[in-house]
This record gives sequence, C-alpha cells and structure tokens, in this order.
Amino acid sequence: MTKYQLKIKLLSDTTFGRGDGVAGLIDQEVEHDSSGFPYLRGRTLKGLLSEECDNLIAVLPEENIRSDWENIACNLFGISGSTLTTMGTMHIGDACLPEDLQEVVAWQIKNEELTDKDILDSLTTIRRQTAINAQTGVAEEKSLRSFRVIFRNLEFKADLLFETQPNEKILSLLSVSTLALRRIGSGRNRGKGHTKCTLHNAEGEDITHRYIFFFGKA
Repeated sequence: MTKYQLKIKLLSDTTFGRGDGVAGLIDQEVEHDSSGFPYLRGRTLKGLLSEECDNLIAVLPEENIRSDWENIACNLFGISGSTLTTMGTMHIGDACLPEDLQEVVAWQIKNEELTDKDILDSLTTIRRQTAINAQTGVAEEKSLRSFRVIFRNLEFKADLLFETQPNEKILSLLSVSTLALRRIGSGRNRGKGHTKCTLHNAEGEDITHRYIFFFGKA
C-alpha cells in the first residue's frame, strides 16, 4: 500500500455541508464527528478532484492526447457506477483536522473537561444572510437563512491510498487536479470555501509541483 496525503488549508470561512440543519437554530449545519470536529467526506473530496480533472482534460488541444488522459483519469478515479473491475486505483479518506489535536481533545472529553459542543463552537461560528430585492434594496420577506462556517486558516488532511506505486502520469494528473481545487463546500460559488490544496508524499514532502510538467503530453 502506497500512501500520499492531500492537505487543504482554508483561506476563507467554509461550510462542509451535510444537507440538513438543526431545528430552531440553524438552516445548514457542517459535517462533524461525535467529538465536534468538522471534516470533509472522502467521497465528496474525490468528486471535487474528479470534476477539476475533467475540466483540465477538456481544454487539451489535441483529441488523441485528450483521449489518453481521459483513460488515465478513469484509471485514477474510476468510472461512474464502478464495479470491482472498473474502480479507480486511488482511495481517498476523509479530510480531517490533525490527529494529535483530536487525540488531546478526545482525552479531555473523556474526562469531562470539554464537550463536543465546546469543540464545534471553538472551530466554527454561525453566519446569517438574507436576499435583497434588486429594485427596492429591501430584504426579501422570509429570506433570512443561517449557516455554520468553519474558521479560515484551519488545515485538513486526507490520506490518498494506492495498492501499487502510481506512475508519473497518474501523479501528474493528481497534482494538477489538486492545484485546480480552489473552492470547496457549500456556497463555493458565492465567495465561501476558498482553499489552497497541496499534495504530499508519505514522508510529508510537498510534491505538488514535481510532476505537473508531464500533464498534457503524449
């Protein structure tokens, strides 16, 4: 098993939405574990990377080269509705906050020094927004919405696992997709979720730019 790691630094407040809220408190809650730590599901992260990958391949100028890189992408991410024979070579774990932090907090929760609500409140806050009528400049009736955001400057890490050592082209495609991933989470098209993503090897070395020059070549 070969392991790489994707690091995600939040450059703006971000919402890893889980599709629901808390009645009477918030319309959109962030995904978080039983200890109150926010995280991004590996399946969601894989979909975001795959989307950026498809966008990059689509602008390659030559059809035969695009076809080659589409095959590499299928090898890396798999095919929609994949079976055991068409699954991607890469497995992506959940993007979580550093393990040492989680271990310390888990010990404090066990000793009843902290609660999961304390943890969630220390890493997030609730924001509110409303829709404004373009003609009157007045807030639309019943348009007030509340949502929880994760504070900027936090860094999340996700393990990327391969059964065998990936070749240079696979690492190149993964690297450029990582660089292209600049918005994550709910509201990413409205200013939230600005991120900086980097790719690291098992030793923790940043290899994001090491293989990018292979991308787009025959």
